[in-house]
Amino acid sequence: MRQKDKIRNWIGILLLIVVMAIPFFTPLQKYLSIPNEILTLANESRLDIPNFGDAVEVNATDDNVQAINSSEFHAKEPGDSKLFYEVAGLPVKKVNVSLLDDIKVIPGGQSIGVQLHTLGVLVVGHHLVNGKDEEASSPGEDAKIKVGDIILKINGKPIKNMEDVKPYVEKAGKENKPLKLTVKRGKEKFSTKLQPVKDNKEKEYRIGLYIRDSAAGIGTMSFYEPKSKKYGALGHVISDMDTKKPIEIHDGTIVRSNVTSIEKGNNGTPGEKQAKFSMEKDKIGSITKNSPFGIFGELNSTIKNGKMDEPMSVGLSHEVKEGPAKILTVVDGEKVEEFDVEIVSSVPQKFPATKGMVIKITDPKLLKKTGGIVQGMSGSPIIQDDKIVGAITHVFVNDPTSGYGVHIEWMLQEAGIDIYKKKDKQKAS
Repeated sequence: MRQKDKIRNWIGILLLIVVMAIPFFTPLQKYLSIPNEILTLANESRLDIPNFGDAVEVNATDDNVQAINSSEFHAKEPGDSKLFYEVAGLPVKKVNVSLLDDIKVIPGGQSIGVQLHTLGVLVVGHHLVNGKDEEASSPGEDAKIKVGDIILKINGKPIKNMEDVKPYVEKAGKENKPLKLTVKRGKEKFSTKLQPVKDNKEKEYRIGLYIRDSAAGIGTMSFYEPKSKKYGALGHVISDMDTKKPIEIHDGTIVRSNVTSIEKGNNGTPGEKQAKFSMEKDKIGSITKNSPFGIFGELNSTIKNGKMDEPMSVGLSHEVKEGPAKILTVVDGEKVEEFDVEIVSSVPQKFPATKGMVIKITDPKLLKKTGGIVQGMSGSPIIQDDKIVGAITHVFVNDPTSGYGVHIEWMLQEAGIDIYKKKDKQKAS
């Protein structure tokens, strides 16, 4: 029995070694590298498929995939197709191919000024009110209102800006009646009552809250779709400077911005573009969404960058390659320039996610001017192989020459540009 057990053990060990070694055999590795499905745009681009040499033939079943030779195919027209790997005429692998309508957008690169108007008014802090006969206190804090809360309504009436608040406070104070507030905290809404207190020194009624109804800053235009004039910019969410929470917006505006100087970035300290703009002049579009992938809305009219003003195909996340690329951005005035970068890594993403790429600035001119990626450069479009593939979003604090990028397909999705509509139609048919 002991001898049989030993034999079984040795057989088990040998089988385990064989199973562990299988993935290291080159032919099997190549076979496993063949995808089950290819999703791409019908823009005459080459389909990226493994090549096994002359011994293995690859054939397409439909004309929308054009064969250049036995191992190279181009995406020609929207539709579904199949590729078959064949050995001696026998099929050994099937690949489903889905070709989507070729969506083209115009890359940006322009420096823009941004102003967001919050949904309601945002609570950014508490302050003490010195009442006549009482110790200093914050009525807002007593009403259990926290920093980051949004006051949506007072006495049942919507609040759109800070000027809307004061008349309610004065009236409630004079009548000695509490304000009835509708407050949003995260995804939840609740009601509370707040009694204004008359400040003993300033002789005005106060609620003990610091509030804000807008935020402003600069960034970079990423792209716009010429027919709908839908655009995307920044590549990341705009958060309130005090609460550090994403700003829930009512609306907003983008304007032209003039870069006046640049504070270079160093290890541990990110650099920054200095720019001037006027929200009363040069309005170029609206803001309707502030999301983790940037700000989005519609342009009032066509804008130009003077570098790449023709519609350009987009590259899906799985099509982005490690290697050289370009970005468009402004470092002086309003002039959009083209600079060399390297895509250090790119993660193919099946679902929307931020930080899909790592980008390194390699252009000597840009490194000399900025030290790498600086604040205000967020949204600068990334171009590879004549396709717009993403936008810069964040800088690495400890290495200002490098930072993150977001894949363009998620920004397009947030902008309301449906690049998957062809695929959806086919599934529905």
